[in-house]
Amino acid sequence: MTVMMYGISNCDTIKKAKKYLQDNNIEFTFHDYRKEGIDEALLATFFEHLGWENVLNKRGTTYRALSDEQKQNLSETSAKQHLLDAPAMIKRPILLYQGQYHLGFKAAQYDEIFA
Repeated sequence: MTVMMYGISNCDTIKKAKKYLQDNNIEFTFHDYRKEGIDEALLATFFEHLGWENVLNKRGTTYRALSDEQKQNLSETSAKQHLLDAPAMIKRPILLYQGQYHLGFKAAQYDEIFA
């Protein structure tokens, strides 16, 4: 069972998701955007499987720091550039398990994924 989790290590939601996996003895590899980076190909994969609108975290401080004009003119292309420049704007965690991508963390959601 190969599980890959993508995110930023100091994120509270990432910490909860990691704890869930550890508590349930699920081995995983963690990819930290800040330490390991993110490239256009990986971001394109996220967009393809999850949709760019879903991958963009609009609740975080990095997104809120964008100008009103930037927010109003968001497109897949502009979002991709923003996320490459500031990976903290990527919604977390993104989980890859058995070829399926999952976004966010809720214990019930993970219960279903790993049932």
